Amino acid sequence: MSNYKEIQKKSDKDLVAHVAEKREEARKFRFNVAGAGTRNVRAVRNAKKEIARSLTELNTRSKKTESNENSK
Repeated sequence: MSNYKEIQKKSDKDLVAHVAEKREEARKFRFNVAGAGTRNVRAVRNAKKEIARSLTELNTRSKKTESNENSK
């Protein structure tokens, strides 16, 4: 699990890839739960939190860029 400081250091391209990876991880976990019963039940929760953190950072960056362009 990465914390917010690590997420802030990543580039936009890396963040988009991170979100896609975590979404795939959450999807796989949800579909695997129905069959085999996994041991780590917090995996989906952690993946969702990381997705939210990454999307929040991307949104913050885009709003900063937008406000800088509008102020010119």
